[in-house]
Amino acid sequence: MPAPVTDYAPLIELGKTHVAAGLGRLREHVLVRGEGSKVWNEKGEEYLDATSGIGVTSLGHCHPAVTSAVVAQASQITHVQCSIAFSAPYLQLVRALLPLMPDASLDTFFFWNSGSEAIEMALKLVKRATGRNNVVAMIGSYHGRTHGASGLTRSKPIYTQHTGPTMNGVYAVPFPYWHSLGLPPDTSEDELVKQAIYQFDLLFKTQTAPSDVAALFIEPVIGEGGYVPAPAAYLRHLRAFCDKHGILLVLDEVQTGFGRTGTLFAAEQYGIRPDVMVFAKGLANGFPLSGVVSRKELMDKQEVGSIGGTYAGNPVSCAAAVAVAEVFTTTPVLENVAARSAQLFAGLRALQASPKTAHLIADVRGRGLMVAIEFRSPADPLTTAGLPEGTAVPDKIGKRVQEKCLDRGVMLLTTSCFDTIRFIPPLVITEDEMKHAVDVFTQAVEDVAREG
Repeated sequence: MPAPVTDYAPLIELGKTHVAAGLGRLREHVLVRGEGSKVWNEKGEEYLDATSGIGVTSLGHCHPAVTSAVVAQASQITHVQCSIAFSAPYLQLVRALLPLMPDASLDTFFFWNSGSEAIEMALKLVKRATGRNNVVAMIGSYHGRTHGASGLTRSKPIYTQHTGPTMNGVYAVPFPYWHSLGLPPDTSEDELVKQAIYQFDLLFKTQTAPSDVAALFIEPVIGEGGYVPAPAAYLRHLRAFCDKHGILLVLDEVQTGFGRTGTLFAAEQYGIRPDVMVFAKGLANGFPLSGVVSRKELMDKQEVGSIGGTYAGNPVSCAAAVAVAEVFTTTPVLENVAARSAQLFAGLRALQASPKTAHLIADVRGRGLMVAIEFRSPADPLTTAGLPEGTAVPDKIGKRVQEKCLDRGVMLLTTSCFDTIRFIPPLVITEDEMKHAVDVFTQAVEDVAREG
């Protein structure tokens, strides 16, 4: 086992030299312990983790039920290759998830390791099931960094920069988000939906026939694009279009699933039936596991041996996920999400309305505990429209606020190609912890407003 570390400085220097430079970090430190909503680094400095490891440790770090399940499984068997045999936790997880699905038609599962891999599986599934090659994604979407998944990703060019052509047959349409459509932040939802539907329908009149399209991929709340919830009317239009043309609707709930938006899956809030649903992140509370679920008639179109993976559906990760499902069904996690969401939105709306900081804030949005605040930018006229003439808007507000929060012990992440900070705290964050996070954030934004 690894030897106890008494001096982390040499390890950090080793990391700077020998860990791939394409991997970035908020700070050059080592996180050595986590409990609930808090983590500690090698110096003993405490942070409130409002990132949850990018939406992963939804039940908090080292949740006792998950830890117990992992320890018990690790003492029995740690690896069962899914093409050789079943493992009990794999089957127990299927049993636990079946009644939790947003639609009863979602009854056949495949488990993999990461969200990107699950998207790759979904791509193979929809093409095999329909016999079609083309797929449609949303501008602003994030579906992963592997080859097929990055071909769907349209949030930032960094994920495919200098790597040559991505997967062919991918078409992208604007998400019903004011920035994607070049409209002011106060544009009504009805108008956003109208304009997005126009662009969506135009795609099929000018670029690809519906009969060539296997699937539409969409996040119910777009993630890397800025934490923008999809309007229900837009999703209803997509569902109706898919039904009319034999296209499969794929909901990417990698980030929105497992309580993040206030219901176990965001699909429940829309009353929309996905043909395929992809999930990961909060599924196993920190252990590598993802899933694809669809109806049996579609899944069974895949030939034996066409899917699989060395570590797919690892029994230790599946045991963790079984424990996660049990926590959701036996404790008031979702009730806490509702209460803490209201608390967070109240704090951010107060900043948006405050005469000290209103001129910095373009938008506050989200669902549950997947919440974003978008700042104005002097380089972006959409965000500064309507401000009194001569109003000074600082540059790179989000990064400055993020650094100030980190200095004061609150970890936050930016997101989007626009100046946006996202809140993704553990779903079990307490009222006092949320108050602390909001207070620190408020002070940071006020500091930036004062400094200019």
